Amino acid sequence: MRSLFSLSLLLALPYAAVASAPENFTVKVLGVDANEGCDIADFDGDGKLDVIAGRNWYRNGDWLPRPVRFFEDANGYVHSNGDFAMDVNGDGKMDVVAGDFFQGRVNWYENPGSPAIQQGFLWKEHNLIDTKLTTNEATVMVDLDGDGVDEWVTNQWNPKNPLLACRFTKNDKGEPQLTSFKIGDRNGHGIGVGDINNDGRIDILVGQGWYEGPEGGPWSSAWTFHEDWSDHLPCPMLVTDVNGDGKNDIIASKAHGFGLWAWIANGTDKDGKLLFEQKMIDDTFSQAHALHLADLDGDGKDDLVTGKRVRAHNGNDPGGKEPPVLNYYTWDAAGNFTRHTINRGEVGIGLQIRTADIDGDGDIDIVVPGKDGTQILFNPLKD
Repeated sequence: MRSLFSLSLLLALPYAAVASAPENFTVKVLGVDANEGCDIADFDGDGKLDVIAGRNWYRNGDWLPRPVRFFEDANGYVHSNGDFAMDVNGDGKMDVVAGDFFQGRVNWYENPGSPAIQQGFLWKEHNLIDTKLTTNEATVMVDLDGDGVDEWVTNQWNPKNPLLACRFTKNDKGEPQLTSFKIGDRNGHGIGVGDINNDGRIDILVGQGWYEGPEGGPWSSAWTFHEDWSDHLPCPMLVTDVNGDGKNDIIASKAHGFGLWAWIANGTDKDGKLLFEQKMIDDTFSQAHALHLADLDGDGKDDLVTGKRVRAHNGNDPGGKEPPVLNYYTWDAAGNFTRHTINRGEVGIGLQIRTADIDGDGDIDIVVPGKDGTQILFNPLKD
């Protein structure tokens, strides 16, 4: 298929409306150490959801930090750019997989189980792969081949570095490892996964364009690259049908500047290229580096959750020294967005936003990491 993207900017399209009052989310500070990743899972087997965030995990109830691993800070950045909870070795306990901005090593940390996990023992480190890539912006884990196991896909801020998808396999000793497959040679700041040309196959979006999922399956051949844009885009971009017309749209942002928008699918031109219209959602804050979908208002539909990444480039980005903010956005059937302020002045984001009903009250809560620490924001919907 030929290049499938043509973008028109409709300046007349309105920005998001603003809800009348801020949402009354309760902030629980878990830790104040700089950290960019987090995840939510039951790590101690008590049936309650805990939080893992970089160096520590936090037990539901007392929320005290208990150590997982050590890593260092480096010139305003931490040697950790994302946490992914999963039972890596199949022993019934939730472990964590983590990567690094500046090193190609992807490690998993083995949950020691009770009583060691409550007593503060460090989790044993195991290496899964060393990609040798040193410009790792962020990672998504997604099931590309439909086998029920997510692949590890890491975005490279260097656009000339390859895009790799790494599958969980076993080494000669029967131990877990990651085996890499090269999607293609192009990359660039930003990543997303979804079917953007509506052919029923998963595509991968990066900062300088997108890869078209091959007809024979994800491992059948190199993916066709369409060099259709070039920008510092978020991690992740979101592929979803915003206006309910049956065609997938893209929600994206200027990850290191101002601007949060939707690219609305608008059919194809005479050559079969996909057409998109850019609809600005919000440009009142900068560094909306991570985007997330979750139903925060309980209406059964996903909402857009994002915020300002705290000191993303150590305060050197446009708006980098302005106060942090965390928002969610609802939208109607016509794709008109409304902004709801979750928190302003206290809480921003890092590289990941996680959501779940942490306190078991029937609504969806939020966990965010960042250079100011890790926080839970408890949803007041069912209070």
